[in-house]
Amino acid sequence: MCICTPSGIHLEPALKSIEAGKHCLIEKPLEITVERCNAIIDAARRAGVKVGVIFPSRFYEASRQLITSIHENRFGNLVLGSAYVKWHRSEAYYASGRWRGTWEYDGGGALMNQGIHSVDLLQWYMGPVESVQAVAANVRHKNIEVEDTIVATLNFKNGALGTLECTTAVFPGTLKRIEIMGTEGTAILEEDHLIKWQFQQESPVDEQIRNSIKEVTPSAGGASNPADISFVGHQRQLEDMIRAIETGDEPFINGEEGRKSVEIVRAIYESARSGNRVKLIS
Repeated sequence: MCICTPSGIHLEPALKSIEAGKHCLIEKPLEITVERCNAIIDAARRAGVKVGVIFPSRFYEASRQLITSIHENRFGNLVLGSAYVKWHRSEAYYASGRWRGTWEYDGGGALMNQGIHSVDLLQWYMGPVESVQAVAANVRHKNIEVEDTIVATLNFKNGALGTLECTTAVFPGTLKRIEIMGTEGTAILEEDHLIKWQFQQESPVDEQIRNSIKEVTPSAGGASNPADISFVGHQRQLEDMIRAIETGDEPFINGEEGRKSVEIVRAIYESARSGNRVKLIS
């Protein structure tokens, strides 16, 4: 069962599907609060069915290359992880659905809807987040309830620091960008392609990767039009879910993995609301 309802009403159809014994592949975010995520995860565990959460950026070759190199400790100690999602969304975009730009059904604004893909990648690469501090604003889209611009700093449990900038208020928008920097290497991911790959200790594959960078045709990504986002990641994730069902294994991004980004986003929103640094529970 693929659940593609507005973000804040994933829970009800998910529970109905799980009750009927159906495996569920749920669009991001899994739900808009940690409690609602937990309700889905717990129900699936009791029923013995699988839950996957759509985060297609993890399925691109560049993303896999980066996480492999992190696991091989090629970056040394991770120092800084940064994510930038500086996009353009028109007033017509928000007006196209009454759920868009609402706390109840969208769960937030630029961060929960557009930026959560990069939040997922950032915590996947850098590891668990310990605490966050944030400020948020609505600069352009005055007819929505939520933020269209947000900036946060992150402390990771491994001692590294991070930054996050996310907006739907700028024109014309730029490609989303992830920067991972360590004591022995740096990688920069723009949309779904590596644009920088440099290590203190070179391996034979590094020059090959840099040569492939030169051959990449720039993608429009989601900078100004969601329809420009490639379907390839979604296709690979659907294939992964089918594999998990056939083999009995867990999907690559299961419910527990999908919950992580929601917990970070909710902490960032709480920090922006209170003005305080917020510690994450898990």
